[in-house]
Amino acid sequence: MFIFKTFLRLFASLALVVGTAAHAAYPEKPITLIVPFPSGGGTDATARLIAGAISPILGVNTVVENRAGAAGSIGAQAVANAKPDGYTLFFTTTGALVINPHLYKNLRYSTDDFTPIAPVGESANVLVVNPDVPAKSVQELIALAKASPGKYTYGSSGVGSSSHLAGVMLESLTGIQLTHVPYKGSAPAVTDLIGGRIDMMIDNIPSHVEFAKAGKVRPLGVSGTKASPLFPGVPTIAQAGVPGYDVSIWYGILGPAGMPDDIVQKIAAAVRQVLENPDLRAKLVEIGSDPMIMAPKEFAAFIGQENEKWAGIVKQSGATLD
Repeated sequence: MFIFKTFLRLFASLALVVGTAAHAAYPEKPITLIVPFPSGGGTDATARLIAGAISPILGVNTVVENRAGAAGSIGAQAVANAKPDGYTLFFTTTGALVINPHLYKNLRYSTDDFTPIAPVGESANVLVVNPDVPAKSVQELIALAKASPGKYTYGSSGVGSSSHLAGVMLESLTGIQLTHVPYKGSAPAVTDLIGGRIDMMIDNIPSHVEFAKAGKVRPLGVSGTKASPLFPGVPTIAQAGVPGYDVSIWYGILGPAGMPDDIVQKIAAAVRQVLENPDLRAKLVEIGSDPMIMAPKEFAAFIGQENEKWAGIVKQSGATLD
């Protein structure tokens, strides 16, 4: 019996040493970074920027793979089902991770199916109106909407999208009633906003910078907690008289649930290193993203808070999708 127990201890010790050595060698082959949206968009551009920067640090190529569809759910599901060895990672946004689980009735994943590794950045939206809307500030817009409930329309990139839920939050905090007009994506909504067929949007900042300069839209407020350098002089919606208003879209890297901590820490350290590079930070700001740096445990806590926040907003909106 003594010999048998001694053998088991030696076997367990050997397995631990072998496992630790295997993790220490990570990575030994290219890493796949799944982006759950089409190529060419803001999420894809940010993911490719980060992938290219961490590759030389990790010593292997980080290959971006676009798995678009179902508002990010297809890509998310692929990562949730992947082996948790650090070779399949998820470049996600707020929507795919903490909005979809509360929006889709038959979704087959939740936030618990992922290992938080590192945030990358956050991007606020901007409240813009068609120039024919007689409001020069957020408070003037609220006064108009209160005087004519349901008259003013706001476009979004679809039911349950962040631009839709941003409008729901504005209604909730101000007591106004707007009419939601969902589109299949942001681009057609912007076209109709410029054409005067809808009155306003709360949409991603980069899409409206040039239109604002040309006088085709009027920016009234930024949806996050900080003003944007891309819209000098435009306050946050909270600063403009709607305390507590904060709708920011963040980007981050996660893996499947159950990833070894040493691999998580290695990837997180690489991401932190590139985010501390002034040149890369400047590139992120240029595409409308404010860099975020958190340790994996801090990121996990942040995701928990975001999950709770968006669960309430989705419930309030009444939006559901199959």
